[in-house]
Amino acid sequence: MLYSLDELIDPQMTVKIIGHQWYWSYEISDFLNNPNVRGLDFDSYMTPEENLLGTGWVGCRLLVSRPELVLPAETHIRLLITSADVIHAWCVPSFGIKVDACPGRLSQASLFINRVTHKKASVFFGQCSEICGVNHGFMPITVFAVSPELYKNYITK
Repeated sequence: MLYSLDELIDPQMTVKIIGHQWYWSYEISDFLNNPNVRGLDFDSYMTPEENLLGTGWVGCRLLVSRPELVLPAETHIRLLITSADVIHAWCVPSFGIKVDACPGRLSQASLFINRVTHKKASVFFGQCSEICGVNHGFMPITVFAVSPELYKNYITK
């Protein structure tokens, strides 16, 4: 059963996730050959509490990061996870995923999001769950799952 769980279905896209002290970097390079698609590599930092005032996210202190990782639902996604400095852990409990990000090592996981509820979009939160230093609690993960149609509009220039 464990062997079967590690079996990756041929993914439709790949997301590279790199842990840094104290932020995450994301790279989606599947669409580099398409001139109509904007670059999808960015650093995601925790949003300070004062920036959440008036946004409806006030109750999500220490959980919101900007920019968010936007992923399509109903798509087989491969996650490649590593670290640039110390051991981190990319953990999103709603996905049932917790993968250690180790320097010099490339870990992988598969993801298939089938829960898109509110207006064809859902938000999922996570954070580094490894004791990677004094600020590890300030490495939140925010993932927006959108319908494939909305994702196509999102990545198009």
